[in-house]
Amino acid sequence: MGFNCGIVGLPNVGKSTLFNALTATQAAEAANFPFCTKEPNIGRVGVPDARLDRIAAIAKSARIVPTQLEFVDIAGLIRGASKGEGLGNQFLGNIREVDAIVHVLRCFENGDVTHVDGAVDPIRDAETVETELMLADLDSLERRLVAAQKRLKGGDRELKMSVDAMERALSALRDGNPARLMLVPEDQRDTFRQLQLLTAKPVLYVANVDERNAAGGNTLSERIATKAESDKAGFVVISAAIESEVAQLTDADEKREFLGALGLKEAGLNRVIRAGYGLLDLITFFTAGPKEAKAWTVRRDATAPEAAGVIHSDFQRGFIRAETIDFDSYVALGGEQACREAGKLRQEGKDYVVQDGDIFHFRFNV
Repeated sequence: MGFNCGIVGLPNVGKSTLFNALTATQAAEAANFPFCTKEPNIGRVGVPDARLDRIAAIAKSARIVPTQLEFVDIAGLIRGASKGEGLGNQFLGNIREVDAIVHVLRCFENGDVTHVDGAVDPIRDAETVETELMLADLDSLERRLVAAQKRLKGGDRELKMSVDAMERALSALRDGNPARLMLVPEDQRDTFRQLQLLTAKPVLYVANVDERNAAGGNTLSERIATKAESDKAGFVVISAAIESEVAQLTDADEKREFLGALGLKEAGLNRVIRAGYGLLDLITFFTAGPKEAKAWTVRRDATAPEAAGVIHSDFQRGFIRAETIDFDSYVALGGEQACREAGKLRQEGKDYVVQDGDIFHFRFNV
């Protein structure tokens, strides 16, 4: 299982350029005019993980299969999107389908690239998009609340919980706070998630700077970093222009040399992935054998049967146990057989909580 991030922002901030770079494709047309992206483009990329390469080398795997990350390049938004302005309805519909929002903010000056508001101000741009999402949530909740209150009867506990959640969310939104900043009791989180609020989705701010500021950012990106901290959002500085050039290089040494000359230790894709994992609270587990070594993604706190279900629903339905080795032991001892002989291969049951880096072999019977 991978995860799905929608790339959003105002027109001409570098969304499509970043998408093309991250997915190493030219699937999204990048042009200097609003709404060049009308249909959402989707790109899937392998998540780089050095642990997978080490596991494959030890297991002598014929094939290496990384877990997948999906990016969706969503149409640019303008003020009034919540009321259908521009491509507003389509924009909001696309956002509902993603797990997290990667919000690209322009943090560079360039007279050749117009800004929809006439001047570069990433804080204003962030607030424009956030406001439209909040207005859309307000409109949706107000309509749903009226309908739910009409159906509400004393004995319908689930509906009452839903009404309570809607009322609390409306109160927060009316105070100008996105739903993700709400403190939701653990026993109400499922009810809250069912509201499917746009502003409840985790957000990663991507400050798109020019080439000379790619390593350290600039004063504009520093303002976004401060906002991200107060908004409980993720934050990454990236140069979409540089990433476009990196995407054209096929030799790993050439990429390292190019990035090093710019003061960068790695490509922006890696930073976005790590930030996305942290944002969605994801972890990786592995399976390995002579045929292939493969990485899989689950939510933190997933149980062994849930991890098995990521591979195949039958594995979860007929789960018996998980033969488990932690990554450090696997590498230190040199593989499954050595771990088995040293007592480092554990038999874990249905209540076992997956740890990042676990190497599994699932036993099941259907």
